[in-house]
Amino acid sequence: MPFIVAIDGPSGTGKGTVTSYLAKKLDLMYLDTGATYRCVTLKLLKENVSFDDKEKIKEILKNISIEFKKNKVFLDGEDVSLEIRKNPVNDNVAKVAELQEVRNSLVDLQRKMSENKNVILEGRDIGTNVFPNADVKFYLDASQEERIKRRLKQNKEKGIETSEEEVRQNIKARDESEKTRKLNPLKQAEDAIYVDTTNLSIKEVENKLYKIIKKKKHDAKWIERGYIQTKNTIFKRARRAIVKGVLASLYHIAFRVKKTGLENLESDEGFIICANHINYLDAAAIVLLNNKKIRFIAKSDLFRFPIISFLGHTFDVIPIKRGKNDLASIKLCLKALKNNEILGIFPEGTRKGLEKQVKIKNGAVFIAEKAKVKIVPAGIGGTFKPFSKVYVNYGKPIDIMQYKTDDPNWIDNASQAIMEQIIMLTNKKD
Repeated sequence: MPFIVAIDGPSGTGKGTVTSYLAKKLDLMYLDTGATYRCVTLKLLKENVSFDDKEKIKEILKNISIEFKKNKVFLDGEDVSLEIRKNPVNDNVAKVAELQEVRNSLVDLQRKMSENKNVILEGRDIGTNVFPNADVKFYLDASQEERIKRRLKQNKEKGIETSEEEVRQNIKARDESEKTRKLNPLKQAEDAIYVDTTNLSIKEVENKLYKIIKKKKHDAKWIERGYIQTKNTIFKRARRAIVKGVLASLYHIAFRVKKTGLENLESDEGFIICANHINYLDAAAIVLLNNKKIRFIAKSDLFRFPIISFLGHTFDVIPIKRGKNDLASIKLCLKALKNNEILGIFPEGTRKGLEKQVKIKNGAVFIAEKAKVKIVPAGIGGTFKPFSKVYVNYGKPIDIMQYKTDDPNWIDNASQAIMEQIIMLTNKKD
């Protein structure tokens, strides 16, 4: 799987310098997305194309060639690395970046350039729009005065003559334009790591980001292994039987477990068990204390821990990147159900989701509809304190097709209805 690092922030925060360093240090392909907008701006200016001439702009975008080679930027085969950093490009790039035709075209180009690669990108909307599923996101910021000082120094090093007032007005105008534009404005992604670089040297910023990315990259390798389903060999089946037997015995010692509705699991076809999630050990009550093989879906981050990765492979747990459109995980789920296997899913998506009042996830219903299988609701109760009672109540299989209507929100409605069944079973103690 590709590894993607997204770095956003206003101009003058050190994004370009830091990204270039990290790309070399971590062996990642560096893509300066801001340069792609500058190239389009330069092209339009050279051909005297009005920014209002949408048809002409679309035509140019279809035929434009932008390439990055050895830290240089090439526009239609010509090295424009310095030219795109000067006026009049500086004065017009913000206007061009606001054009929907340009943004749509360049986002597609940036994604295509990054396809199946380990890449690091910097810009204004990488983590929020271009790659919202990036493995790690940063938002770099700094005071306006510090950014002006840095840009003046950078221009001097590149041989670009600009006054302090010119740089000040340019940065001020770009900040206002980028943060207030209607289309993909500059803002910090919710899961981005904020880094104020005002009082940090470039080296300090580089080291800070390097440590975080290196750890994330290491974790990503373990997580990626979770998606590799090992063959169900005799050795693996024997290992699973031994581990399951030992852990089930320990579970019975730790808790007094009462199960009801086991007859609802008797099916030769694949189906999904949907249960409430109140404790780290509730999934174990379903997996370990049933004769049938049940594969749970768990957040992919858990696979970065070697012991959990071992157990995950032993019990064929399917990883999923929460909050993201994880097609790889969905494919594994559909394949398992096609092979008449049983999947376990927590609609709450997190522990004690009902208490936290989180929105019920609709993934289980979505997968059940695609695979044409039923859902068995399960209610789990108990404090999970040592030697306390744990209740696991299974309800009757639910055909989710009964909820399917022309209403575009039917999946959400069905998910809520199933959650209500789970809650009812959770309250059943007898």
